[in-house]
Amino acid sequence: MTDVDYSCWSEQSAPRPMEEALPAVEPVISGYSEIPVRISGRHIHISREHLDLTYGSGFEISPYRDLAQPGQFAAKETLTIVGPKGVIEEVRILGPLRSKTQVEISGTDGYHLGIDPPVRDSGDIAGSPGIVLVGPSGAVTLREGVILAATHIHMHPKDASTLGLTDGDRVQVLVDGERDLIFNGVLVRVDNNFITEMHMDTDEANAAVIDDGSCVRIIGKILIS
Repeated sequence: MTDVDYSCWSEQSAPRPMEEALPAVEPVISGYSEIPVRISGRHIHISREHLDLTYGSGFEISPYRDLAQPGQFAAKETLTIVGPKGVIEEVRILGPLRSKTQVEISGTDGYHLGIDPPVRDSGDIAGSPGIVLVGPSGAVTLREGVILAATHIHMHPKDASTLGLTDGDRVQVLVDGERDLIFNGVLVRVDNNFITEMHMDTDEANAAVIDDGSCVRIIGKILIS
């Protein structure tokens, strides 16, 4: 018989009551609470410094196709990412350039590469794992910058006002379909330049059995005490 590790159990601490374990939520009641989903594959946001090291000094990335969010695009250029245990080729760069390089992958990618990146909001890379980026003109070793991007919603101010939400709010989102699932603590980002849509990675989409372009529903606003 296989030995079972019971170290995570404690006879001295009873589980928290359900009402304390769950977040306090204010229901969102609106006919406009459904929003489309965009599934994000692995990609790289790159800085000027690291683009110079991998593609050559002064190199400029070229748009391959526009993304839904205005001003953002998938570039023609790709890089190879190298971890302690694996390699993934042709990881696309997204534009425009950023002040800091950030590599967004899925948990499945992390397993293949041999790294364990944290779930973080975009831009929060402090203390995250590093990785090697390889391009046609050279390579660079990142000391940090690899994350699993936390599920988030880009939202136009008009839609935010309709839903009673503001920038920085966190919400519950229901996937009502073949496999019902609730995403909890989804960050809402509000900006005049945004088109309203929810972003999740491929692992999350597979777990929810949801396709790119499908709609989900905001069902609650999490109340921060």
